[in-house]
Amino acid sequence: MSHEERKAGALRMMKWIESLAESGNYLGGDALEVAGRYIRKSEVTSDGPFVESKEGVSGVTFFNAENIEQAVDFARACPLVITGDAVVEVRPVMTFDIGEK
Repeated sequence: MSHEERKAGALRMMKWIESLAESGNYLGGDALEVAGRYIRKSEVTSDGPFVESKEGVSGVTFFNAENIEQAVDFARACPLVITGDAVVEVRPVMTFDIGEK
């Protein structure tokens, strides 16, 4: 993508985020930098976050949804999904109750 195309996509994403916020469903999220580290038991690889992957995570968005179907509906409204420039993976956040023993 050209710089102009990336900027236009970012503006469309911001409008989508604003609509989630206005509905009271947006919790937070951000785009991720390209630079990063890949950590294994015996080494730290520093040539990017997608060292052994054909796909990459460009960002994360957290929002409240009543169920997975509503979350999918939110994701379908993502402008980069609509244009075919991105895919969105929808997953519930796993919570743990570790409490005191």
